[in-house]
Amino acid sequence: MSSRPLVAIVDDDQSIRDATSNLLQSAGFLTATFADAESFLTSSEPRAACLVADMRMPGMSGLQLHQHLIALGASIPTVLITAYASDAARSLARAAGIVCCLAKPFAPDELLECVRNALARTTPRS
Repeated sequence: MSSRPLVAIVDDDQSIRDATSNLLQSAGFLTATFADAESFLTSSEPRAACLVADMRMPGMSGLQLHQHLIALGASIPTVLITAYASDAARSLARAAGIVCCLAKPFAPDELLECVRNALARTTPRS
């Protein structure tokens, strides 16, 4: 078993999933990718330490996925990414306890900082 944290990436755009996974793996994270929220929820992957999810996807959105996990008692620090950034979307995300809400395209360093901030909420650092 690895001590590296697992980051789950949920996005309906395969190129975004692949690019995000490659970036996070190059920074030392383990990743698992999913095309939609339902696939993530029914997966047999080990529990993710952080979730990176698209705000808008067919079926359940990234925000709805985050809220669903909270309702199940399985809250995971979440970073939302979206091509449709707005003040209203950011306000909803903040109110729901989302760690970061990034507009696509985002700088790699922005995502890495958000993921590290998310992991700091659950991973004790010494």
